[in-house]
Amino acid sequence: MELIKNLKWRYAVKKYSEEQVSEDKVDQIVEAINLTASSCGIQPYRLFVITKPEVRQRLGEGSFNAQIHASSHLLVFAGFNNITSDYIRDYVKMMEQQRNLENGALNVLNDTLIDYFSVQTPEQNVIWSDKQAYIGLGTALIAAAELKVDATPMEGFDPKLFDEVLGLSEQGLHASVILSLGYRDEANDFLASMPKARLPINIFSVRIN
Repeated sequence: MELIKNLKWRYAVKKYSEEQVSEDKVDQIVEAINLTASSCGIQPYRLFVITKPEVRQRLGEGSFNAQIHASSHLLVFAGFNNITSDYIRDYVKMMEQQRNLENGALNVLNDTLIDYFSVQTPEQNVIWSDKQAYIGLGTALIAAAELKVDATPMEGFDPKLFDEVLGLSEQGLHASVILSLGYRDEANDFLASMPKARLPINIFSVRIN
């Protein structure tokens, strides 16, 4: 299986080379994220693709993760602060249009989602949207490996700084998790030549038949 081979090749890069990832490959990774699963299917996060060196340099201030500014591209997964009834209505309407359904065909879904999220607290909304963003992160890692693009997922960043620099709060968003893209500097990355270390499958996976 080619996917397994590519996942064995993948690791969290510590040192990037100066080689840039083509926009075509970045576009494919972004599309894969857009196609990934999300609870209720309503994609409660947005993706910011940052290439401008000055912005990445600013975002990396105070972080021990040099990959933020040393990579080719930085992806910022920004979760919703609130799941509003207006957002649900607009999204369900879009679903009806894309599926060539009659207006109101998904009213049951619309009403169910509004009823559910209307009683959730802002804190619950943030936690829920963060979990959905992490699903997108997983898809991004797999898509990058398939394209032989190196990637580093990171939680070691200043979310308040990201919110400020990217103006996320004004958009009802917050920085959930980030992913750098680029190509490994094999000569200077101590992990580049090391085999992947993982638990044996029979310990990691428990089957109940």
